[in-house]
Amino acid sequence: MTAAPTPTASTAAPRKPVPWGRVALHVGCVAALLVMLYPLAWLLATSLKPANEVIASLDLLPSHIEWSNYRTAFGGVNDVSVWRLLGNSLLIAGGAVVGNVISCSLTAYAFARLRFRLRGPLFAFMIATIMLPHHVVLIPQYILFNRLGLVNTYWPLILPKFLATEAFFVFLIVQFMRGLPRELEEAARIDGCGPFRSFFSVILPLTRPALITTAIFTFIWTWNDFFTQLIYLFDPDKFTLTLALSSFVDSSSQSAFGPMFAMSVIALLPIVLFFLAFQRFLVEGMASSGVKG
Repeated sequence: MTAAPTPTASTAAPRKPVPWGRVALHVGCVAALLVMLYPLAWLLATSLKPANEVIASLDLLPSHIEWSNYRTAFGGVNDVSVWRLLGNSLLIAGGAVVGNVISCSLTAYAFARLRFRLRGPLFAFMIATIMLPHHVVLIPQYILFNRLGLVNTYWPLILPKFLATEAFFVFLIVQFMRGLPRELEEAARIDGCGPFRSFFSVILPLTRPALITTAIFTFIWTWNDFFTQLIYLFDPDKFTLTLALSSFVDSSSQSAFGPMFAMSVIALLPIVLFFLAFQRFLVEGMASSGVKG
């Protein structure tokens, strides 16, 4: 057997050039990520700083860890524990999620799959309400709920969600449903399914990405809502974590910024966990709703 010829300089594979453009792109993305994550890192670090370093020091890391900030934060405000505040926030956000998913999906199914008179003008009118500022309808809504005796309860924060008042989510689900093949409904109709049976058995399971997207945004927006909760809730026992943060500094004779930032971290954790649990459905739902229709 003859030995295989050794490659020479002329026959060796050419060396690939370094993709400097791609390297610069990745470096830029990492730098942008660090800039966006800096406020979160500052929040975590500040929640562990002593009181005299929160405002006076510009260092990111504390000189020593002050765990008493979290002990004070878990003690709550106005004699209301943080667990009660957390439960109130979960109740309002959970009710809003259930209401938006049910009402917006039913409304979207009517606009996307059914045929009825004035469907086009009604859909256009609904889309136009997206441009309507929330503060415009807040006063008449408050007067209505006040006459019904529902002020200082959770109903003004949850009940509108069951009436498909969020036009953005209706539009989002409509765009998704319009991309579903109509042959599925025709087959269900041949089997004897009516509109409601077709919706619950055929359309609704296929709309899961859009529904999860609606649930994620509803949970985040409701959890972070401050102004609406401030208008309707007066009793400290009914306060949410968002309202508790606004009154945390005033509940003490001194500016307790450390415990306030510690409670901010506590209020941020449910949002982060909820987002991480459903982020893959969020991307899928937004992408599908944007290209279909």
